[in-house]
Amino acid sequence: MAAYKDLFWWSRDNLRLHARDYAPADADAAAGRPPILCLPGLTRNARDFERLAERLCTDWRVIAVDFRGRGESAYARDPMSYAPLTYVQDVEALLEAIEAPRYVAFGTSLGGIVAMLLAGAARETLAGLLLNDVGPEIDPAGLARIRGYVGRASSWPTWVHAARALAESNADVYPDYQITDWIAMAKRLYRLTSAGRIVLDYDLKIAEPFRVPGNEAGPDMWRALDQVKGAPVLIVRGERSDILPAPVAERMVAEIPGAELVTVPRTGHAPTLDEPEAAPAIERLLARVAAAVPA
Repeated sequence: MAAYKDLFWWSRDNLRLHARDYAPADADAAAGRPPILCLPGLTRNARDFERLAERLCTDWRVIAVDFRGRGESAYARDPMSYAPLTYVQDVEALLEAIEAPRYVAFGTSLGGIVAMLLAGAARETLAGLLLNDVGPEIDPAGLARIRGYVGRASSWPTWVHAARALAESNADVYPDYQITDWIAMAKRLYRLTSAGRIVLDYDLKIAEPFRVPGNEAGPDMWRALDQVKGAPVLIVRGERSDILPAPVAERMVAEIPGAELVTVPRTGHAPTLDEPEAAPAIERLLARVAAAVPA
């Protein structure tokens, strides 16, 4: 297992935020290469990218972010700040803190929305982009499903109980998962309290702004996506996704010159990026990014 360092920085509204910082053991391995920022989904955290970061950190610096209200990041004083434009400001503050003039963004679901908005704000800083099961238009069915569970308190006595609950609610998303996969997923999503209960690892108040129609994204996401043109782009879609419709993914590829679309079979929202279809596509994306780095 690759080691990481805890990275902390401060938001503009004075919240202490956290990320996992995976750096190559050989400091020269990533010399000149932009860091990879891994931006998680709505209820996810930095642990979601653990296996991906361990795979890539031999040659790249990988920073897996806990958005405010998740994981080791502080909870917001104002729940209405749990919104994409605020997350963008938080990531901009991170980029300033690590003094990174350019970066590669890997965004899953909400993280992909944040990545598109980041690019729209400052395209010259984007060296490459992976959008994991998200695009400028979101399937209303998927939004309704997420609004149905986000922010609802749950707890379990053991990791096996938590895993079984995940299996019951997500069997159609990952139909080939075994109990060991569900336990691993539970340990990415939940945390163990001092009282010995397994609970959600996020502030339940993240649901408040998300339940307001229109707050799940930015004002014009197609315009934001247009700003990524010229950068290497990979779009990963779960075949069973109820968030990224196939026609939207195909339009994205058609409108972004050189973009690649990879569909992960028998998977819903969202792929883990470890799948045999996704992993080599990520290598191709990073090869394009590395080729553009001045010698």
